[in-house]
Amino acid sequence: MRGVTMKKGEPVDRALKRLKTKLDSEGILEEMRRRRAFETPTERKQRKLRTASKRNKIRWRYSNAPAAATTEAAD
Repeated sequence: MRGVTMKKGEPVDRALKRLKTKLDSEGILEEMRRRRAFETPTERKQRKLRTASKRNKIRWRYSNAPAAATTEAAD
């Protein structure tokens, strides 16, 4: 179970914000929302395809960025 320790004199809302940020970065909140309702196999496949395309788009952007910079420098 995930958690955060409150620092002395820290407001509760700031500790909740840290907890939410931590859970969000680990993907726990997204998984919890996803498990809230039953997901058919076709919905699961579509979701995985959507996330894969987002991942590939980001990978493509960063993998081609240095190559574009070197071709501009060569011109």
